[in-house]
Amino acid sequence: MTDQQWAGVRERVEALGMSPASNEVFGALGHKWVLEQPLNHAELAELEAQMGVRLPEDFRTFLLRVGAGGAGPAYGVFPVRRVQGRWRWEGDGAELADLSRLAESFPEQGPDPKLLEELAARCPEEEDFDEVEEFDDAIEAWDERWNAVMFNPDRTVGAIVISHRGCALRDWLVISGAHQGTMWTDDRADEVDLAPLRNDGGAPVTFARWYTDWLCHAERTALGSA
Repeated sequence: MTDQQWAGVRERVEALGMSPASNEVFGALGHKWVLEQPLNHAELAELEAQMGVRLPEDFRTFLLRVGAGGAGPAYGVFPVRRVQGRWRWEGDGAELADLSRLAESFPEQGPDPKLLEELAARCPEEEDFDEVEEFDDAIEAWDERWNAVMFNPDRTVGAIVISHRGCALRDWLVISGAHQGTMWTDDRADEVDLAPLRNDGGAPVTFARWYTDWLCHAERTALGSA
């Protein structure tokens, strides 16, 4: 998405926030239709220098033309801010991203499905234990094994958490590698693995498509109800 294609998007978001029906849009009570101020070119350059990467083009122009985060899909786009001289994204789960590894390629594939299937099959069942304490110990040990595979930090190198959908469900934006610029859903809290977000035609969804699809839907929801 070019710089020009973001023209008017900030104004459209601000207009939505003024609509009497704006709170009918999911997540609006969280981001309150507030957009951070856009970054300037010097700030963006400093951000990318600290991260050791060049951000995906549509995300770069969003930060420059629309805002450094705020109102957006679900509970909003996590803002990127300079804190004590260092840049970071802030939001529920933003710390899951290892910003020191953003230049590494996002993995091409996840864990072996057979491994996950075997782990799931070994999940303890409470009725198999005579004592509640024994079951609690068993499920705690199983959770540790499951999380060691599902939440291994190597699985999300080269990506940032960009949004929170509630109940520990999140969205990631891939920064580096073959999947650069694409959005991935993270429903691991519901024992559903990371997956690329795809449009109706099956194509991967970019940051720009993710944001503008939300904006069009929000306009239909809020302005259509006004």
